[in-house]
Amino acid sequence: MAGTATTRRSRITPEREAELYEAVLDLLREVGYDSLTMDAVAARTRSSKATLYRQWGGKAELVARAIRHHKPVDVFNVDTGSLRGDLQAMATRQDDCEMEQNSSLMRALGTAVHAHPDLLAALREWLIEPELEELGQVVQRAVDRGEVRADNAAIGYVLHMIIGAFVARTMIDDEPPTQAFLSSYIDAVVLPALVA
Repeated sequence: MAGTATTRRSRITPEREAELYEAVLDLLREVGYDSLTMDAVAARTRSSKATLYRQWGGKAELVARAIRHHKPVDVFNVDTGSLRGDLQAMATRQDDCEMEQNSSLMRALGTAVHAHPDLLAALREWLIEPELEELGQVVQRAVDRGEVRADNAAIGYVLHMIIGAFVARTMIDDEPPTQAFLSSYIDAVVLPALVA
């Protein structure tokens, strides 16, 4: 499917693609997934709806790709030489304002996936699976360095722990996630689970 999407998107410049993705995220924050329409995206970006469908196939893939594009750091390029350093670098890849916006967005999408299986499939393909692969590389480097035992059962739950903290912070503490919160969470929860 990714190869098909790449072929479909060949006529859009990277700059135009970034502009479209930013507009999609703005609309998503304004109206939510259910009320987001391809008509609204087309109007906001001065595109034709046919072009949007031709390039992305539908709303679910467009939204998932926009979220993936918005990630400021490619974890594959984070290698500080220690597991703690790598995880802390990941925690600080967004400023506190971006984290608050993205946390709200992820909570809303977490609800939307129950009614929209196509959204869940697109998020798995474009966001969750790449995140799992990237985190897997970070953890594997830690295993190779001897920081983490290869048979540690917590390895399979790293993404769950991080996303859980990110999304649940507002629900539990009535505060948005921040760099300081994620940094302390990594030190208090994630690292002890991995190096146990």
